Amino acid sequence: MISIVLNGDSRTCTAGRTLRDLLDEAGYAQRRVAVEINHEIVPKSEHAQREIRDGDRIEIVHALGGG
Repeated sequence: MISIVLNGDSRTCTAGRTLRDLLDEAGYAQRRVAVEINHEIVPKSEHAQREIRDGDRIEIVHALGGG
């Protein structure tokens, strides 16, 4: 198990998980999101390859519609 901070909350997850796995698990699948890991934007094209590492600080921002 590894420890991460997701949107300001500490949590644990299994080693070897990708960013896409985390987004699916957190309920962000199929949503338009911007993701920052350790203060660096991660392009959507890298979500499936970017492995989550112990100590990562991850911020997920999703767009909301409205008017």
